[in-house]
Order: sequence, then structure tokens, then C-alpha cells
Amino acid sequence: MKRKKRILSLLVSTAVGLAISSGAFAQGQLEKIMKARGLTQKDILAAAKTYTPTGGRDEYLAFASGGQSGQVIVYGIPSMRILKYIGVFTPEPWQGYGFDDESKAVLAQGDVRGQHLTYGDTHHPAISETNGDYDGQYLFINDKANPRVAVIDLKDFETKQIVVNPLFKSQHGGAFVTPNTEYVITASQYPAPYENGYVPLDQFNEKYRGGITYWKFDRKKGRIDPSKSFVVEAPPYSQDLSDAGKLASDGWSFTNSFCSERYVGGIERGRPPFEAGCSSKDTDFLHVINWRKAAKLIAEGKGKKINGFNVLPIDVAVKNGVMFLVPEPKSPHGVDVSPDGKYIIVSGKLDSHTSVYSFDKIMKAIKAKKFAGKDPYGIPILPMKDVLHTQVQVGLGPLHTQFDAKKCVVYTSIYVDSMVTKWDYCAGKVLDQIHIHYNIGHLMAMEGDTEHPDGKYLVALNKLSIDRFNPVGPLHPQNHQLIDISGKKMQLLYDMPIPLGEPHYAVAIKADKLKPEVRYRSGWNSRTDSRSPYKTRAGREKTERHCDADGKCTVEVFGTVIRSHINPEIIEAEQGDTVKIHLTNLERAEDEVHGFAMYGHNVQLSIEPGKTVSTTFVADQEGVFPYYCTEFCSALHLEMEGYLLVKPKGYKAEKASLKAGTVYTKADYEKQVATNLKTQKVIDQVVAFITARNFKDFPTVVALVEDATDQLGFAKGAREKAEAAAAKGDYQNAMLWANQWWQYQVKTADLGLRAKTYLEEHGAKVVK
Repeated sequence: MKRKKRILSLLVSTAVGLAISSGAFAQGQLEKIMKARGLTQKDILAAAKTYTPTGGRDEYLAFASGGQSGQVIVYGIPSMRILKYIGVFTPEPWQGYGFDDESKAVLAQGDVRGQHLTYGDTHHPAISETNGDYDGQYLFINDKANPRVAVIDLKDFETKQIVVNPLFKSQHGGAFVTPNTEYVITASQYPAPYENGYVPLDQFNEKYRGGITYWKFDRKKGRIDPSKSFVVEAPPYSQDLSDAGKLASDGWSFTNSFCSERYVGGIERGRPPFEAGCSSKDTDFLHVINWRKAAKLIAEGKGKKINGFNVLPIDVAVKNGVMFLVPEPKSPHGVDVSPDGKYIIVSGKLDSHTSVYSFDKIMKAIKAKKFAGKDPYGIPILPMKDVLHTQVQVGLGPLHTQFDAKKCVVYTSIYVDSMVTKWDYCAGKVLDQIHIHYNIGHLMAMEGDTEHPDGKYLVALNKLSIDRFNPVGPLHPQNHQLIDISGKKMQLLYDMPIPLGEPHYAVAIKADKLKPEVRYRSGWNSRTDSRSPYKTRAGREKTERHCDADGKCTVEVFGTVIRSHINPEIIEAEQGDTVKIHLTNLERAEDEVHGFAMYGHNVQLSIEPGKTVSTTFVADQEGVFPYYCTEFCSALHLEMEGYLLVKPKGYKAEKASLKAGTVYTKADYEKQVATNLKTQKVIDQVVAFITARNFKDFPTVVALVEDATDQLGFAKGAREKAEAAAAKGDYQNAMLWANQWWQYQVKTADLGLRAKTYLEEHGAKVVK
């Protein structure tokens, strides 16, 4: 017994010694690295707070507008790793967006006045909400340059719909959702006539208009319904950003404005520029709108139609108590409603103060009809002093505000001073400030515009990076900086270059609220969320050619892709034929994407597991056009190829047959068969391992097993063909089919080993 205790004591002391020694070694290595790279302890602490170990996941996902790229950028927090670009208003080749027929149809929804547009300027993403909190179902994003709104389904992170505003000519203020995503709010920017005809600028005050659009969202369909959407007409001020009321202020929305001077520039005519005339007044106007009452009036037929769209005119809105104005600081750029809906925070770019308005005071002033007057269009103006809660000096050039999880604590971006100010909007006092690099625009706290903000992190979306990164030419990346806001003092953690457009705003959601799919149902049209009429199963591939009465012919291909071949591998057409190719990805395993690119025809498809995509083009030139899989999907990826052969019109083929490049013998066949039988033993061992464990509890493994089973089925078919050819003494084809049999086995083994590894890493249990 004593001997056992001595041994145990020796083992413990040895372990402790090793741990101390290991710790000392690690400390020494760390100090060497710090010295070599010029790092401080503060740097190491910041790195530890953002480091995500290999295979680790982020706590939050951020969706940032892609600015002039017309896309949406997805990245993780705190790692700040870019995960995806979502194609929205512009083609995105990696995803085949704008290249396959299905996504071209979505982009075509965004055509403006007959013009097909392939660019956009995305600004403000908004995540769908239920009871004032993000629900992780949909993302909305606006296009400023061409007033449009896109709907992105977060089940697969794909754009499903684009709607065009038929009245506005620009639209910076959007998208913002009401607490249950009843409506998506967007506001016009630069006033213009609602009609599309020419109106001279000398009729600016009378004929040019602004407005706020309330896009009705049909949750069941996951689409905006333009027929139930409407615009509240507004004066020719430049409306800007909006926010929807919540809780205490639910049913109301708030939209600020600039250039309420209604000034029209004209440098080329010797007039002072827009910036001179649009910033001369000390105040502009905050639009306070009862959207619920406006929707009721539209439903009752109190509005009118312009360009086929519902409009609530200014006079009707005023008569029914729908719209009011409140003076706000000069050139405001942010309007943000507090989590409880009791306060509205507005910042003026040309002021050093941020103003906090009380919703309760606004309602009391409206009820008492206590107005300071009316604007030139008859809209009542509430006295600023009567509806203010407080004003706080936060720095020069305040822009946007985000809310902390801590009560009354907010963060405001300070553009001119290049800093973030943390302050208490209830008590009206500054709590902390941190300088960033450089010229911050928007900022984003975790779920910071919901009823229940998360706090923890803040991201500064900086307009300039200047000297923060390696120089890459005159066009610099944008700079997103991660800030720790969990303590009393803010701490800058990380600089992240954004090399795609100019992100204006971003929203961040807890990652566990998102439930994206990892594969589609077989034969799925992802853009319409329905079964594709071109779905093709294995063994049912076909090519058809049909001509109409005028002699115009179409070659239509119903094909499949699977590791490692495209079926069909040869497509034939005549010059002038329309070619339609429909391809279904037969894979079930996660991440087994196939691509399809063809020489000379601007064809680039992305075919995710289960998806069916199409491409249509005219074969207007004779020739040989190779096609191949663009995604490295297996060991035989490069062999995943084929040819489109376009014959000249009237071409008559000469009788000939393909000659084998290599001649195979019976010995070659028997050697290959021996290899196949050995391979099958390995597969059987892997299958035994998997089936002996609770693999059905792991959806990822179930999908791998389903794919492996399919591959084994294909192997069986290839084996039968090989044996049939051998029985006839046709060892050339017997050898080739035996090799194909082995290829299917290799794919089966690959899937099985992936499943085995997954089970080992995730603690699968042996089933007794």
C-alpha cells in the first residue's frame, strides 16, 4: 500500500514538474515572439479575445452592406473572418449569381425603366424581427443608386426577390423593419418628381417630392407584396435614415432629413453648390409618422395611385394626424429608437451635440395640438424644446447610435473627431471615449438596434484606412475595427480590412439564432423555393432536340453532376441552335458543390447539393467548346469534363468510330478486379465501424452515409457492366467499366472515412 502511495506521489510530482516546465517553456516562447514582433502585453490580450481556435465558431455573425459592390458581406465576431459575399444587385460568379437562368430572373426583377442593371450601392441591411428581436429568418438591403430593396433568405443566404420603387429616384434611408416585420421602411434621398417625365428645376418646390415607403412583407411567402405597400408623401426635403418605434412607440416611425432649405445648386451656372445652401439653417426636420394609421387609410382607399403604387398624399396625412415634424440638429444622419421605445436619439453631422427626444412628450404635444407652426406644405411642427429629453455634447460630427445591454448606455460614432463616445442618454452624461482610425461612419453593437441588445462588442465602420494596412494602390480597403465594450472602458481589439466596396452599415446577430440549411431537397430551385421542373435523377439523363414551324431549333439537356462526372459528357448542336442545359447535383453530403463552366459562352454555374440550375444561350458559332467542373470536388476533379460540339448548318458526318488510346487485355481486367475486391474489404471495415455506432444521431454523417450508399449502388451497376463485357471477351470495355467500378468505390471510401472521422471527433457511442 505504501509502495502504491509513493508511486502515486512520484507521478503527481512529475506531472506538476512537467506542467511547470511546459508553462515556463511556453512563456519563454511567447516572450521571444513578443520581442521579435514588437508586441505588448496589451496586444497579446487583444489577440486572445479575438482568437478563434481551429474548427471553432464565432458567437455572432455580422451582415455588412457591400456599398458599391452591390453585395452583402458576412463575417464572424470576434474572429472578424469573412465567411461569404452574398450576391444581391450585381452578378457574383462564385455563386453563379447572375449566370444561371434562375438567378438571372431575380436580377431581372430589379430592372429600372426597361434598363437591365448590373450594379447597385447597398447601404443598410436589416434582419427580420419578431417581437422586436432578431429572428434570423430574413435579411433586407436597399440600393441607394436605384431605389430597390432585396429580400435575402437566411435559410440559404441567397437573394430571393428584388422590388423596385416606382416613385423614388434615390433611396439612402433603408432598410429598417417594424417590430414584427410587418413592413420594411425605406426613405427617398434626393427629391424628384414621382412621375417619370421631365420637370424643370424651377418647379422644384411644387413638383419635386420626397417620401417614406412602407413595403408590406408577407411572412408566409417570404416576399414583399408591392400591392399592399405604400408611400407617405413628404416635402422636397432630403429624407435620410429611419427607425421604427417599438414597445411604447410601436406603430410609429421616425425619419430625419437634411436640406430642408430646399436649395438647388448649380456650380456650372455660377450658383453656390448644394453643400452651401443645404447647410445654412440651424435645424432640419425629423418626420414623426403614424404608420399604422397610414396603412389603415390606404386600406380604406384614402390614398391615390401614382405609377400603379399606393400613395398617401401630404394633405391626407396631415388631416388624419399621420405626419408631424420636429426640429432637429443641422444635417442629421442618424435616428435611433431606444430598446424600450421611449426615446429617439438624433445626431447632427454639423453639431457637437446629440439630441434625445421623448416619445411621451411628442405624444402629449400632439394630443394638446401644441404646435410651433406649420411647414410650407401644412405639416404641423412640434416645438423642439417641448419634446426634448436632453442634449449631450459627445464630440464634433456625431452620426449614428447603438445601444448596449446596460440600461441607458449608448455608443455614438463621431466622424470629425474620429472616435466613439459612450454615454448615458437617461442621465445625459458622457461615460467614456475611444479614438479610432479614421473617420468613423456607422457603428454596430451586437443586436444593438433591437429591444434586447447584447452588448459585448462594438464594430466601428471606418471610411478611411490610410496607413493601417499594407499599401495596395490608391484604392484602399475600408477598415472595420472591433472594440470590447464589456467593461467600463472601451478597448480596441482588431483592425479588419474590407476589400469589397464601402460598407455603410452592418447588423450583428447571435450565430445560434441562424438555422441555415446545408443542402437542398433533391432537384430544388433555390430562387423560387420550389421543386425545379427540370429536376433529373440518376439514370434519367437525356438530351432532346426539337424545332418549331419556322425551323428554329432548341437542344435541351436534362443532366446531372456527381463526383466525378457530368452526365452527359457530350452535347451536340447545330450552329444557330438555342441550347438549354439543366443540371441537378445528386450529392447529399454537405459542401459537395459542383461547378459548370464552358469556353466562350459566359457560363459559370454553382450547383450546391440537391440544387438544379439552368443556363440558356445561342450556339451562334461552330466549334468545339469544352466544359468542366469548377469546384475541386474529388481526386478526379480534373477528369470531370465534357464537350459541346457545334456543327455547321447542313454538316454531314462521315462514318467513323472512336479509337481507343490504350488497348487493354484480360490480364489488365483481372488485375483491376483484384484491386476492386481489396478496396471493398476496406469499405466493409469502415461500414462496420459506422454502423456499430449511433451515427443516425449525427445529421452530417447520415448525409455522408446516404451519398456513400448511392456511390456503392453506382459501383454495383458498373461492376455488372464490366462482368457482362468480360463474358463477351470485350476486355477493352470490361477494363474501363472495372475502373469506373473502382472510381465509385474510391468515392464511397472517401465519404465513409469522412463519416468515420466525424464520429470519432464528436464522441459517437458504440451501439450495444
